[in-house]
Amino acid sequence: MSQFASPEEPARPSSDAGSVQTDTESAVSEQTVREPQPAEQPESGSLNDLFGSPPPSDDADASYVIPSPLPRPPVHPRPRARTVAAIAGTSLLLGLAGGVGGAAAWQEWGPEDSTGGTPVSLPQPVSTGGEAPAEGSIPAVAAAVLPSVVQIQTETESGASTGSGLIIRDDGYILTNHHVVEGAESIDRVLFSDGDVRPATVIGTSPDYDLAVIKVDATGLTPLVLGDSDAMVVGDQVVAVGSPLGLDATVTSGIVSAVNRPVTTGQADGTPAYMAAIQTDAAINPGNSGGPLLNMRAEVIGINSAIAALPGATRLTGAGSVGLGFAIPSNQARRVAEEIIATGTAHVPAIGAQLDRTYMGRGVRIADSSQFSNGGVGIVKGSPADVAGMKEGDVITRIDGVPVAESNTAVVIIRSHAPGDTMTFTVDRDGKELDFTVTLGVLGDLDFADGTLDDGSGGDTSQ
Repeated sequence: MSQFASPEEPARPSSDAGSVQTDTESAVSEQTVREPQPAEQPESGSLNDLFGSPPPSDDADASYVIPSPLPRPPVHPRPRARTVAAIAGTSLLLGLAGGVGGAAAWQEWGPEDSTGGTPVSLPQPVSTGGEAPAEGSIPAVAAAVLPSVVQIQTETESGASTGSGLIIRDDGYILTNHHVVEGAESIDRVLFSDGDVRPATVIGTSPDYDLAVIKVDATGLTPLVLGDSDAMVVGDQVVAVGSPLGLDATVTSGIVSAVNRPVTTGQADGTPAYMAAIQTDAAINPGNSGGPLLNMRAEVIGINSAIAALPGATRLTGAGSVGLGFAIPSNQARRVAEEIIATGTAHVPAIGAQLDRTYMGRGVRIADSSQFSNGGVGIVKGSPADVAGMKEGDVITRIDGVPVAESNTAVVIIRSHAPGDTMTFTVDRDGKELDFTVTLGVLGDLDFADGTLDDGSGGDTSQ
């Protein structure tokens, strides 16, 4: 899996608060029963002595009335301990006698199939299982696609690795990532969901798109359908299937977090891959690479390819899902896969210009010849950009109306198309805004005179 880059629970303080405590029973002791005594009346004048006489009143009839205390409830004598014990013992005996009598009566006159106890029936489940999952549910998607997802095990000079793939034709063609099979000396094990294991051959790869097609000797396989990735919107529910950490047939789910996310991943051979990725929070981990990202109609809308990792994290230190996974859109994957099956390779679209990564202003600037060593050029003579009228030093501000602020974004937008497609580039030339219609060519057909842009980025600026 390419990289796009529990706190301990605090100990709870010891406390009795919230703990369950039992009440202890106190013994009943004999005590003398006192007869209720009449309440003592206050002595005459005692209140006046305590509080003083009331002040004189102009109203001769006025008087202060001190309310009498409320009568005390009658005091009943408590039963002696022996009496309590006798009552309790009698109750138990009565219960026992009643129980014995009742049991005897049930055995004598109860139903013939009675076992002597009361039947107990726990609540029964509403569903007993076996029903087909609801259409459009995660179980339905999983059931539909799992037979068409495989685990790919490869051997390279650096050791064994594991990735995922999906069947795209019934005659054995499987789509996966380039970095899954990159440098593989052999693909001896392609594991199917039914346990079948077959070797495979590499039909072709595209490092620029991080896609590859392999083939097993089999027929009658069930291919998955490549859906329309352009129809996906943020918030759509998705399902990811693959072999994270070698755990085959693993299903996770999430939503589309973003679309057209510019993502660049590096390959072992140094070729960067650019994608206008579908971002998802479905769990994607090393080993998921090459597996499908699906909509709720069980259609493939992306090929899982990369994850973002926390700073400093690597596969050796536990890089894994942090809810930021990226998939190559299915519309791009379809074109690349069809080309690889037909020709063994895939063509990369380009306009014939090199982009200046050192430029920090608004938009993306086309480099000029003074920035190159070995005779490089900013725009290849006779290239689509040159034919359209674009010049070195032009600043591209929009492509097909989409604002661009970084060179990677411009590359991603261009490579999401195919050679022969027509695109509109809006540029700023000396403060004047101009539009140019460019018909995309093929990157491999353009001669950039082996010029190397002295920008220090180490990236591919040819476009």
